[in-house]
Amino acid sequence: MGTMDARSAADWLAAAAPDPETCRREWERGGTGIALLPAGRIWDVLIVPGELGRTTVDVLLRLAPGPGPVLADFGDLRVGFFVPPGTAAHWVGTGVRTAGAGNWVAVPYPGRAGRGLRWLVPPDGSGVLNDPALLELAMHEAAALLNGGTDGV
Repeated sequence: MGTMDARSAADWLAAAAPDPETCRREWERGGTGIALLPAGRIWDVLIVPGELGRTTVDVLLRLAPGPGPVLADFGDLRVGFFVPPGTAAHWVGTGVRTAGAGNWVAVPYPGRAGRGLRWLVPPDGSGVLNDPALLELAMHEAAALLNGGTDGV
């Protein structure tokens, strides 16, 4: 990710913060490279178990060029898919946690890892998010792949 890409992605992410300038300073000068951002304004996050999440990313990359941002935590134990605001309030899925309005998400600076968090698919600054219908399809396919090709979803 080039410097301009990272800056526009950082500006896009920071726009979710109550004070975007403070958010940018936290990334630049804070020791962790992490900012806490509120979900529900510009995006929600769907959080799935690591193996399912990583496999879902692989499926998404085959189904759609340029999926939305995807974040992984320490050891890839959980994977978070950035989706349109309001998605979390309506999402129903076994093992899927949601972060929507009223929740905060730890987010590293685009293009960098920080304190165990890393981007599997970094934001590009354009505001592209994961399409919930396509994401659901990819999750079902990923679950089937992980269950040995049987449709155990």
